[in-house]
Amino acid sequence: EREGVCELRMWVFYLISLPLTLGMVIITLKYFAGPHVPRYVFFTVAYAWFCSLSIIILVPADIWTTIIGHYNRIISFFWSWSYWSTFWLTWAVVPLIQGYEDAGDFTLTERLKTSIHVNLVFYLIVGSIGLLGLILLITMRRDWNQGVLGFAMACSNTFGLVTGAFLLGFGLSEIPRSLWKKADWNFQLKVLSHKIAKMAVKLDDAHQNFSNAIVVAQATSNQMSKRDPLRPYMDVIYRMLAQMFKEDPSFKPQGGRLGENDMDYDADDKSMATLRRQLRVAYEEYYRYKSEYMKYVLEALELEDTIKNYERRDATGWKYVS
Repeated sequence: EREGVCELRMWVFYLISLPLTLGMVIITLKYFAGPHVPRYVFFTVAYAWFCSLSIIILVPADIWTTIIGHYNRIISFFWSWSYWSTFWLTWAVVPLIQGYEDAGDFTLTERLKTSIHVNLVFYLIVGSIGLLGLILLITMRRDWNQGVLGFAMACSNTFGLVTGAFLLGFGLSEIPRSLWKKADWNFQLKVLSHKIAKMAVKLDDAHQNFSNAIVVAQATSNQMSKRDPLRPYMDVIYRMLAQMFKEDPSFKPQGGRLGENDMDYDADDKSMATLRRQLRVAYEEYYRYKSEYMKYVLEALELEDTIKNYERRDATGWKYVS
């Protein structure tokens, strides 16, 4: 009977905590996700975040069952599910999707090949460094007696503890300090002015890069005949460019110029994929900086209004006038 009550309480806890955690993940993702994020990317990130946040559900339940001395197979299953889901997401699924989305190739197969190639290069470099370190350790100490696995586990735990302590220490000091500084309106206005100046430079550079990418794409299209085997790839790029102008008719390319090697993109399909990726990256970078610039400008204007209204509070009767 006691085990039945424990099982019931556990299921009630899961029925409350799991939907709340999932809802928090979905709401946060909807707030931060861009308008053109594919559905499979959205749901993959949601699942990854949910696996990471599942620890706030599993740890209290695990502690409770340990205190009452009751082994629960459900918790054991959820721990295994969370661990292996996080493992495969970290080392396989998410890097593969990142490489796929970053690739500029024109077919699903080619984009997957590019992603696998980029990730294999990364893992080969990391694996080579790890293997070199292992060889050095074995060379320096020959009598390990099956202690390599224990040493690796100790390094992993040390990394986790040090990283966690660093992040906690940063949060405990930086968050109160930033809140304290934000209380000084004049100081905060100077900080925002400085951020606006820096972001204006970045936005200007991004505008120049985007204009260059547009000029290169247009020049490549103009020099390519309609019977060229690569013309279908160029048409895809041109449609993407037309969609960009349709979404923001106010954008005007200015100062776009061609470099020495900017007319060599029509050599093969890989060079065309590079041109497509370059155009997309320049587009995303420009609008990211533009969004940040506008955010800082609006914050500064609102803060200026707040300061002026506070200075005239006696004359206006504490009424806020924008």
